[in-house]
Amino acid sequence: MSNPVRIHHFPKSGHAHRALVFAKLADIPHDAVFVDLVAGAHKTPEFLAMNPNGQVPVLEDGDVVVSDSNAILVYLARQYAPDWMSSDAVGEAEVQKWLTLAAGEIAFGSCAARLITVFGAPLDVDFAATTAAKAMQKLETGLEDRDWLVGDRPTIADVAAYSYTAHAPEGNVSLEPYPNVRAWIARFEALNGFEAMPATAAGLVA
Repeated sequence: MSNPVRIHHFPKSGHAHRALVFAKLADIPHDAVFVDLVAGAHKTPEFLAMNPNGQVPVLEDGDVVVSDSNAILVYLARQYAPDWMSSDAVGEAEVQKWLTLAAGEIAFGSCAARLITVFGAPLDVDFAATTAAKAMQKLETGLEDRDWLVGDRPTIADVAAYSYTAHAPEGNVSLEPYPNVRAWIARFEALNGFEAMPATAAGLVA
């Protein structure tokens, strides 16, 4: 690659952390561009031209602009880090299954629960807790007798699921009932190049 990719992010966004931590883990040269959500920088015409939804992260790679955290993971893996995406149809389908969980029950579960406690989002606490429990159980079962979600090494499936799962206690979602998940989190955090998302004293870790 001729120039580093640019990743527009907000430090306490788990979606943005997915993109940043993957770039670090896969050793993809990148510049982290801070977007001040508190000041409304994500609603400026310049930012909305990149992502009309006004959300981080956004990836710039030359003339290519990619929004949506999972889409960014797929793009970076295909373009610069193929070892992080399964090369066979069955494995790729498995990766996609976990990306769907990340965009579905994780987003509406532990992510939403954390939005409530950390940012005061007006969301349904009970629905978030119930949905988070469903996602956690799927991860717990999926990690039975295996180190990673797909295959024998980490993939973008693990990256997509990690951030909001590891920070779930900030949203009052306990990890104690899920030993496989806790062991997986520890393995992920031990990977070379890992960099944590800033923790918030909220929920169970207040």
